[in-house]
Formats: sequence, structure tokens, C-alpha cells
Amino acid sequence: MSKEERYDFVIVGGGPNGVALAAYLAKCGASVCVLEERPEAGGACENTEPIPGVRITPHAMYMYAGPAPGFEQLELHKYGFRMDWSPMSERLEDQKTRGVTVTGGLAPITDKDAMGWAKLSGMLTSPPFIKELLRSIFWCPPHPPEVEVTAENIPYMQVYKQHQPDVWTEELLDMTMFDLMDEYLETEPFKVMHAVVAWYSGAAGHWEGVAIPALGCDITLTLYSGISVPRGGMHGYFHSIIRCAIAHGAVVRTCCPVDEIIVDDGRAVGVRLRETATRDEKRIWANKAVVSDVDVKQTFQKLIGPQHLGSSFRRKVEDISLKGGSIWVSHILTREQLRCRPQFTNPALGDDPGIGPYPCDSREIYYEHVADVDGRRGNPTVPPERLLWISTPIRRFADTDPQCTIPGRYLLSPFYTLVPPPEYHAVSPDAIDKVKEETNAYMRKAFSQVIEGLDDENIVYHWANTPYESEFRNTGLIGGTWCGTRHCDDQWG
Repeated sequence: MSKEERYDFVIVGGGPNGVALAAYLAKCGASVCVLEERPEAGGACENTEPIPGVRITPHAMYMYAGPAPGFEQLELHKYGFRMDWSPMSERLEDQKTRGVTVTGGLAPITDKDAMGWAKLSGMLTSPPFIKELLRSIFWCPPHPPEVEVTAENIPYMQVYKQHQPDVWTEELLDMTMFDLMDEYLETEPFKVMHAVVAWYSGAAGHWEGVAIPALGCDITLTLYSGISVPRGGMHGYFHSIIRCAIAHGAVVRTCCPVDEIIVDDGRAVGVRLRETATRDEKRIWANKAVVSDVDVKQTFQKLIGPQHLGSSFRRKVEDISLKGGSIWVSHILTREQLRCRPQFTNPALGDDPGIGPYPCDSREIYYEHVADVDGRRGNPTVPPERLLWISTPIRRFADTDPQCTIPGRYLLSPFYTLVPPPEYHAVSPDAIDKVKEETNAYMRKAFSQVIEGLDDENIVYHWANTPYESEFRNTGLIGGTWCGTRHCDDQWG
């Protein structure tokens, strides 16, 4: 007869958030068990080889967590964490020479653009306050429910009031990122470029009431972390977290899907594993708390169930929007290295095809993309020449840590394009997947506006993971990606 398992905390889901929490709790002396459905923990911090010698990142790509206090608090350097700093992070002022990609070439970044962006980002004071600003946006706990949230006690508002008081105004809490940029920046392409980066990273440039969180989503990547990745990719970062958790006594069990969070008298007291779990004992008990590291809808609608929830709370969960950004991710392996067309080369990157967002001509193009994704909610309808997409620089990886080790083969990965969440697609969740090859061809035509060499003779493979496939690959994802819920003022206000 199997022995009862009991811990202080049981965590459902072995992604980076769940395992990081396990590391903190275990370091504080608590007994912790993490339960992961897949054979390997890591969640969206995943690196995989579609063929031997080619390493791609299907989900989370860059180190957005650079300012996080956890690196020092958990001492992740002791557990193998290393950064693979991009050469682009060495001289941030060189980013100005990149220009902004628009139809037909590069638009210049003016001094007013650069100085306005630096001011908003906390880079003009001595010392800069960008780290404090980003921690106030992303790494401060919410106020207790009995505390009224005001412009005076929101952490990032306090940071601006202390360090850059001429930026502080209560109107920040009502602005879109576009509103903010219109006040401090000059050129339209520069504004559109950063709105796209913010949208693809978290809070979008057009969402009301989250101007500063949208700014933070951008600058934690482009300025603080310098468009860099951890050594070994995001899964290498996760390895340091799981080593830390295990070193402090946490138990991590893979192949252990949870079917139910057991509730007794309104309190979560344990979990019931699915029959396919690789454990004889199917119930694991929690003395203090059960923590769910999966999406909010799956947590309450499936794992807890409506019988334990009030009707008004169930409605709130059902009404959560999934328009947070579902990404079609492309990875292209070629015989000859891909290069930018001559009109898109720049002093900072040369002919590296990882040019970032394109085309950034105007808000009109941006809002056409918004209409496709959030309005029409179908397959892309804009001409490929006007499709918004992002490519990532080859140079972000050191020569000693290449993505492709096959002689005579070259990888450009990933390309990002937003499409509707599977749950909201006007036809069906798998509608765009049914025309995957046609969609890939459409994407390549869009990429070809800037990049040379995307002809059939040069392409060895064009892999793509669709939002629907991403959800099946990792059931902790929602809305087709790792940032699938929409976090704007009308959503969370």
C-alpha cells in the first residue's frame, strides 16, 4: 500500500514561476512538491532540436527578467546561471544608428527620439533609475485589498515622482503608450516600432491605462537586458532555478498531471493526480496551500470546478480576455545565410536580417494588424507587404553558443507574427493550422520585403509553431502563448 504524501505546499505546474516559488519556499525551510504534466519541467522556457544540430526556442526567447531581485535572492550564479550578452548590449548608444525599418528602407532616429526615450526609461539621471523603475512595475506585490490604489501609492508612480518628477502626472494612469510617446518622442516610425515591441512583449501600445507597464515590457528587453539571452537559452536559465529549488529540498515530479485541486470547506487541501500519472498514490496533500502555476481559466474552470465557486466569481473568470497576443513563430533553415536587402543594412547590424519590427511606417499599419488579430479574428487579410512581423538578430548569440552546428546550414529564428488566439478564431481553434503551408508561404513573402534568400531553392526547412500547437505542446499556456491574457485598464481596473 502506497504511503501518504504530504507537504507544506503543493505547486501545480513546473514552469519557471512555479519552480521559482518552490525555490523561495524551500529556501525558507518549507517542504514543497512541484507537479509537472510533461516529461520535462520548464514550461515556456524551452529549447528544442527539430533536427540534430539545430536548436530553436519555440516560446520564450529573451531574458526579460534581468532586473528581477531573484538572481541575488536565490543566488542563481551558484546553480549555473550565466548570461550570453549580445554584442548589441555593449554600446546602447549604437542602437540609434540602426534606424527604424519602414517600407523601402530605414527611417532615422532623431536626437529628440533618443533623449525622450532615455528620459522615460530612467536613463538620464545620475545614477540611472531604470532598474528601480522596472522592479516597481513588475516585481512589487499588489497592495492589500483594503488599501485604495491611488496615483500616490502605485510603485512606478512613486519612482517617477522621486527620480523624474517632471514626468509624473496622474494622467499617466489613463494614457496609452502612444499617448505617452506623442508627448516625449518625435518621429512616427520610432513610436510605432516601440509600440510593436511592447505589444509582442506584454502590454500593447494601444491599450488604455497601461502606458508605463507597456514601456516596461519594452525597455526590460531592449535597454536593460540588451536583447540578450541566457547561456544555453531560456531553458538554461530554468535549469539554474530548478537546481536551486532541489538543492534546498524541493521535490519536483514530472509525468504527474493534476486532474483536480481538492477543496474542503472552501480551502484547497491537496490535489488528485490523473490516472496516467507515474505515481501509485494519486492524492498529494498540502498542509498550508496549493499553488496553481497554470493559467487562471484552467485553474478555476477545470482543476477546481464550478461547484466550489460563486456565480459572480465564475463570470469574472469567464470574462477574462485572451487577447494578449498569440504568436505564430517561424524558424527557417537555409543553405546560404539570409541577409537584409541593401536598403535595410545599417552600421550597427550590417546585413543581419534580424531587423526587429517591420514595417513601422505609421499607426495605420499598426492598427490594420490590430484589426486582423482582435477585430476580424481570422487568418491574416492584409497584403504581405503590410504585414507586421519581428525578426531577431543572429548576432545576439555568441560564436561559442550557435543555434546551428550543421556545416553549410544557417538558421534564422525566431520570426514572430501575431494572429488571433485559437479560442477566439472566427472559424475554429485550428482553422489557421489547416492552412499551415499556405500561411508559411504568406509569411515568407512578407519577410522577403526586407530579407534576401527566401526562395525555395535556398530553404531547407521552414518550421512554425502555431498558437494552437503551442497550447497542445504546453498546456500551461493560454491564448496560444505565454502572455495570453490581456492586461489593460478595462481588464484589470
